[in-house]
Amino acid sequence: MKSVALNAFPRTLARRAGAKRLRGAGRIPAIIYGRQAQPQNLEVNAKEMETLIHHSVSENLLVDLEVKDDSRPKRLALVQEVQHHPLSGQVLHVDFHEVAENEKVTISVPVETVGEAVGVKTGGGTLEHVLFKVRVRGLPKDLPEMLTVDVSHLNIGQAVHLGEIQAPPGTELIGDKQIPVISVAAPRTEEEEAAEAAEAAAATPGEVEMIKEKKEEGAEAAPGKGAEKAPAKPGEKAPAKGAAPAAKGAEKAPEKGAEKPAAKPAEKKK
Repeated sequence: MKSVALNAFPRTLARRAGAKRLRGAGRIPAIIYGRQAQPQNLEVNAKEMETLIHHSVSENLLVDLEVKDDSRPKRLALVQEVQHHPLSGQVLHVDFHEVAENEKVTISVPVETVGEAVGVKTGGGTLEHVLFKVRVRGLPKDLPEMLTVDVSHLNIGQAVHLGEIQAPPGTELIGDKQIPVISVAAPRTEEEEAAEAAEAAAATPGEVEMIKEKKEEGAEAAPGKGAEKAPAKPGEKAPAKGAAPAAKGAEKAPEKGAEKPAAKPAEKKK
């Protein structure tokens, strides 16, 4: 992997507010760490970093960092992680992993295919990526940015395993050599697709019925709006809509047409 030059500066602004001010000034907050020194906060030029990422095959970049006004201005580092904004794709933060030229490191390298598989071209099969990345170990300058695998010979039911991939000179592939990386799957028949659709349709009514039962249980516990009121007792009139209830102990007004009670005779004075 060929290294590229990149300028960096010690970072004094920290936390979310500091990072926001940096991005507004055209800088990207970054950090560098490794076994040779303590982690250090840095900042890099946004345009330079985005240009490097745009022109690289993958985000596996080996950079010669030149840190301005620092006790160790020259550092060799791998781009460990790049954080992007989920909507705009803008680079938000970069992690650098400092390495030594004579020390082997392990990174994850993407796998790309070339050619069209026979099983896809003539048999209608599907090319499947079982592993999109594999781990490669070697010196920093020997590490590849990506691995290319020829799949033109693959037929239906065949696969390329990790042990069959040619590692670049000076490197080795880490992992189980029998694990498939790329394979060609047989096309699904109409019967299989119909059976799968029927299983999905059969599972749906059961879920709806279970939800309905829960709703019915809740309805019994608390009657909903519009439930019937208890019937009034015989001889009692239903209160008028909006009328206030009669106070406790208050005398009832005589009904229209009812006889008034006779007045008591006046007592004679002695």
